[in-house]
Amino acid sequence: MTAITRANQCKVESVMETNSPKRKLRSSSVQRQQSPVSTPVNWKSPRRCLNSSPKSPPESDGKAVNGGFSNSLTSPIRCLLKDLIVKPDWNPKDTEHVKTAKEALHISTAPTTIMCREDEQNKIFNFCKASVEQEKAGSLYVCGCPGTGKSLSMEKVKDQLAAWAAQSGLQLPDILSINCTSLANTSDIFTKIMGETQPKKKRNGSLTPLQHLRRLYSQKAESSCMKMKLIIADELDYLITKDKAVLHDLFMLTTFPFSRCILIGIANAIDLADRFLPRLQALNCKPQVVTYRAYSKEQILKILQQRLTGLPFVVFHSQALELCARKVAAVSGDMRKALCVCRNAIELLEAEIKASSKEQNHDDACDTPAPPELVKRSESQIVRLDHMAVALSKTFKSPAVETIQSLPQHQQIILCSVVKLVRGGKKDTTIGELNKSYMDICKSTLIPPVGSLELSNMFTVLNDQGLLKLGQSRDNKMRRVLLKVDEADVTFALQGIRFFRNCLAVN
Repeated sequence: MTAITRANQCKVESVMETNSPKRKLRSSSVQRQQSPVSTPVNWKSPRRCLNSSPKSPPESDGKAVNGGFSNSLTSPIRCLLKDLIVKPDWNPKDTEHVKTAKEALHISTAPTTIMCREDEQNKIFNFCKASVEQEKAGSLYVCGCPGTGKSLSMEKVKDQLAAWAAQSGLQLPDILSINCTSLANTSDIFTKIMGETQPKKKRNGSLTPLQHLRRLYSQKAESSCMKMKLIIADELDYLITKDKAVLHDLFMLTTFPFSRCILIGIANAIDLADRFLPRLQALNCKPQVVTYRAYSKEQILKILQQRLTGLPFVVFHSQALELCARKVAAVSGDMRKALCVCRNAIELLEAEIKASSKEQNHDDACDTPAPPELVKRSESQIVRLDHMAVALSKTFKSPAVETIQSLPQHQQIILCSVVKLVRGGKKDTTIGELNKSYMDICKSTLIPPVGSLELSNMFTVLNDQGLLKLGQSRDNKMRRVLLKVDEADVTFALQGIRFFRNCLAVN
């Protein structure tokens, strides 16, 4: 009897432990609710029922577990894979397809967001924002290589500034955008600024526009009733004169005690502020500088993919885009060049499709089968690696490239030296500077330099070939040397040689 009593007591305790809320687990809650004599549950496979959870009973609709199975279908990775799978290849025979693809890759097509330039854009916006909030004049110099997004960033900054002013309730400054290449004379920039600032009927006819602006920004009574003015001067290096007076006077407009002028200058020359505006530094009014570096391979590839994402079809093979990004980054980092190369590659595919269709029609008429290679190529409707390679060669390999590649080594070193000296927007150099750069390269690479007479003869040969232009001077060392070919041609011609690739590397 005692053994039977103890056994019954153990059963009671086990039942109490089972029903205890402290030991209740979510994973076994369904099993505890089932009767001990119920039949086993047959679980549904997730492949059989997409709307149910793998751990749901047959009668469940799948919404009780983790919010339902439908949430997992909308994950970013699944959506991306779905887009990649569903996106069909395009039809290069369809004119609308070709037009859409080319428009997406055109320079004039501005992207909705500027990628890889967020930091630079924020610096410019914060500068403008602080100047408007404090109603304080100031100057900013935006510089960088061509095709690095300087002008495009300014358009986005103007939109940001307008949205911020409307949200904060502050008065938006008048914005004047000037492309300095459109000016007949460099001093006409002051006429444009004056025309936007004050009507002609209120001006003093005896004063020049520059004098009137100086007077206007020096008197509190006249300037206090004026709005802040944001002046964006693109291609600023076109204002460089012999005495640099125009550039100096333009930046000085922001230094007057009651100036309402916010000036942003944009140019390619990285060291323009140091070379042409030394007096501004002495007056403690040197502009702030924002530098745009050349795009890297990863950045170019990212921007190309961004532009192509919105297309409803696949245009390029992934390796073709990678080749374009790698080559353009190695030569110049110019995004406009990359877009141009991609458009040229599309045109090459168009030409190939037309040629193959003509040959196929001819073969059909003659009842002869088309070659297997032709059939295979006609089936591939996207831009391949070979299309991109030809487009790159046509874009960068000019006749000058072949000439440079056939030169003797020391003449190539001279061209390499010129490129290093004129990099950053400088237009020319001198024979003396070039001699020193040539000797430095030879010394660093342990190459015996040639004599001064032979070196002078090499300058003459390069001048005769149209690669350099030598100026006139009584002192031979002061003769000006101008590079007559594109820097990108020199870089492209010599990039296959490690020695020159290291010499031309930007520090």
